[in-house]
Amino acid sequence: MKIEDIKELHYITHIDNLLSIVDYGILNYEKAKKKQHKSVANPEVQERRAKVVVPGGKKLHYYANLYFNARNPMMRALIDNDKHKKLLVIQIDISILDEPGVIISDRNASSIEYVRFYSVSDGIDKLNENIIFARYWTDHDSIKQFELKSGICAEVLVPDCIPPKFIKGIYVSCEESLKKAKSLLINSHFADKIFINSDLFFQ
Repeated sequence: MKIEDIKELHYITHIDNLLSIVDYGILNYEKAKKKQHKSVANPEVQERRAKVVVPGGKKLHYYANLYFNARNPMMRALIDNDKHKKLLVIQIDISILDEPGVIISDRNASSIEYVRFYSVSDGIDKLNENIIFARYWTDHDSIKQFELKSGICAEVLVPDCIPPKFIKGIYVSCEESLKKAKSLLINSHFADKIFINSDLFFQ
């Protein structure tokens, strides 16, 4: 992948967390659990992530994590039974990649035995844009499918938190979600930066 292939980064969250995020930014797991919020995380996945230490850095839960592409297996697992209406994808400006201590993983960071971590300068060209921006990740070969499924979930790990100044906009899945998000942000300049992107939510 080349840096010019990256237009934005994504954070998947519950719509009820929107006000907190535009006020305080995207917090890492350890900070977020101390605040009232609605988590969309899979507890089993979080148990695995709790064991991961980024080489030369901190435990994984001390990083705020972003995806290059939110149209991924995590999103697919979350949207059943109209749950897409309760989700948001926060658009993050790629300038976050220039912040100190930012790390890139070449796949889902909870793939403990297989994931590799890189600095931004070393990691971008290690990523496969054809996998990360693929429409699908199924394959008849189980090993190939694992590579596709984990690779599309490559992450950007930001120490501590992602300040609100890096937020470009907000994606929702439908008109109903758009109305709710706008009502939450009625007094914020972000109210004009909410967009329907149904495809991102598999709709």
